[in-house]
Amino acid sequence: MGIKGLTQLIGDSAPAAIKENEIKNYFGRKVAIDASMSIYQFLIAVRSEGAMLTSADGETTSHLMGLFYRTIRMVDNGIKPVYVFDGKPPEMKGGELNKRAEKREEATKQLAIATDAGDTAEIDKMNKRLVKVNKVHTDECKQLLTLMGVPYIEAPCEAEAQCAAMVKAGKVYATATEDMDSLTFGSNILLRYMTYSEAKKMPIKEFHLDKVLQAMSYTMDEFIDLCIMLGCDYCDTIKGIGAKRAKDLIDKHRCIEKVIENLDTKKYAIPEDWPYQEARRLFKNPDVLDPETIDLKWNQPDEEGLVKFLCGDKNFNEERIRGGAKKLCKAKQGQTQGRLDTFFKVLPSNKPSTPSTPASKRKAEEPKKGSKGGAKFKRAK
Repeated sequence: MGIKGLTQLIGDSAPAAIKENEIKNYFGRKVAIDASMSIYQFLIAVRSEGAMLTSADGETTSHLMGLFYRTIRMVDNGIKPVYVFDGKPPEMKGGELNKRAEKREEATKQLAIATDAGDTAEIDKMNKRLVKVNKVHTDECKQLLTLMGVPYIEAPCEAEAQCAAMVKAGKVYATATEDMDSLTFGSNILLRYMTYSEAKKMPIKEFHLDKVLQAMSYTMDEFIDLCIMLGCDYCDTIKGIGAKRAKDLIDKHRCIEKVIENLDTKKYAIPEDWPYQEARRLFKNPDVLDPETIDLKWNQPDEEGLVKFLCGDKNFNEERIRGGAKKLCKAKQGQTQGRLDTFFKVLPSNKPSTPSTPASKRKAEEPKKGSKGGAKFKRAK
C-alpha cells in the first residue's frame, strides 16, 4: 500500500528532492526491484490495455509478458536489475491484509452487480481491485528470471526493507518501486515508473531521501514518525488527521509521543492500544538478509529454456522470445563498459574558488589549458 499522501507532501515541501530522468541515464547501475509490486503492476497494466493474456488452459500469463519485456528494456539500456520477492509478512501487517481481503470481497459483489447491469467501466474498475499476486505468479516469475540470467532474492520479510538495506550497503544504486515506504525503510534513492511501459512515455522519478530530510528539516526518526501518522501497513492512523495536519503536528512536536501528549482528544480519537512504537521498530530494524552475504550474478540467458517455458502452452511467439533472448545475450556481452563515475572520483582543487574571491583574482588562479591545476581525477579502486 505504501505511505498515504507522502508523495504529495514531498512534492510540496521538498521539490528539489525529486528529479525526472530517462531510463538510458541509468546505464551501468544496479537496481533492486520490488518484485511483487512490479508483477501486480504488469497484471493491472495489461488489463487496462484490454488484452489479458492467457495460456492454452486459460491461466493468466500477463505477469510473464510484463516481466520478460520490461526487464529486457532495462537490460537493453545497460541497467543490471535484481528482483526482490517478499517473504513472510510481519504479524503487525495482518490487519492490513484483512482489510484488503474485505475490499476484494466487496469488489466481488460490486462486480456481479456491474456485470448484470452491463456497466463496462465499473466491470473494469472492479476487476482491477480483484487482482492479487499469488504464489503461482511469483514461482513462474522466479523461473523466468532464472532462464533470463537475472538474479532474484527472497527476502525474509518485506521486499522494500531488503531493497533499502542493499541501497544503504552500496550493493545497488537504488530501489525501484511504486511504494513510498522504501524511503521510510531508509532507501536513499527511490525510482518510480522504472518498470512502466515505454508506450506510456513516463519519465522516471528519482527521490533522494537525504534531500527530503534536509528540505523538511527532519531527522530520520522524525520522518518515520510522520510516515506512521500518514498511514502505513502496520497500524491505523489517528482518525480525522490527514496528511497536512500530520505534518504540522510532527513539525511542532517532533515525535508521536509529544503529539499524543498535546492532542485534543475531544476532537481526535487515538486508536486503542495504538502500536505505533512497534511500527517504528519495524521501519528502523526490519528483518533483512545481510547485504554483504548476497552474491549478485547476471548470467547468460537460456534461449532454448525460455522458448520451452514461454511458447507452446503459454502461447508466446517463438520468434519474439528468441529475439528477446538475443538482446539479453548482447547486453551481457557488452557489460564490460561501465559508468565513468564508477572508475573515477573528483578530488577538490588545492585552491578552490569562493564567492568572496574577486573575479579578477579567480581568473588569474584558473589553470591554463593543459596545465595540471583544477580538479584532479583519481582512479577508483
